[in-house]
Amino acid sequence: MAKPKRKRKKSASSSEVKTSKRGGFPTKYVIYGLAVLALAGAVYGFFSGQEQASAFAALAEEGRATLTKVKTHNNEGRNHVPPGTRISYGTNPPTSGSHFPTWVDPGFYETAKGRSNLVHSLEHGMIVFHYDAPGAEVLETLRDWTGLFNGPWSGIVAVKRAGLGEKLIFTAWRRTLRLDRFDAKAAAAFIDAYRGRGPENPVR
Repeated sequence: MAKPKRKRKKSASSSEVKTSKRGGFPTKYVIYGLAVLALAGAVYGFFSGQEQASAFAALAEEGRATLTKVKTHNNEGRNHVPPGTRISYGTNPPTSGSHFPTWVDPGFYETAKGRSNLVHSLEHGMIVFHYDAPGAEVLETLRDWTGLFNGPWSGIVAVKRAGLGEKLIFTAWRRTLRLDRFDAKAAAAFIDAYRGRGPENPVR
C-alpha cells in the first residue's frame, strides 16, 4: 500500500515572510526613508544656519560705526560670593562686579533673572540683553539670534525686564548699548564686537 503523503508544515518564518510580502511595505524601506528624511533635515538645518550666520555678519559689518554709542564702565571686580549676599553695583543693569557662583545659560527667557547670575554670564563672555515689548517681529529676530549663538563662552542670554517698552539694553562685560527702538545693525555690531570676549575664558 502506498503511504499517505504527509503535509509539510510551513515554518513560522516562511509564513511571516509571505505575509510581509503580501501585506505591507517592507520595513527596511521605511527605515531607509526615515534615514533619508533625517539627513535631508540635517542638511537643511546646516545651510539655513549658514545663511543666518552670513546675514548676521553682514548686519554687524554695516553697524560697526554705531559702536561709538557703546558705554564702557569701570571694572567692579569679579569675585564669587555666596548666594544671598547683598551686592551693590555701579550700573543698572550691572556689567561687572561680585556675583553668585551660578550663571544663566544662553537662551531666550520670558522671565527676569537674578542680576548677580547675569553678571556671571557676562564674565563667561556671553551677551545679555534686556527686553520688554519691542514687537513681534523684533522678538522673532532676537529669538533667532539666541539660537544662532548658544555657546557656553560666547552665547546670548535674553531676559525680560518690565518697564522698558520698546527699548532694549544690550550688555557685555563692562559695556552697555541702549536702544530706544530696535536697530538690527547696531545690535548685531555690539554682539559681534563683544561676544566670546569675557575675562574668564575669552574664545574669540
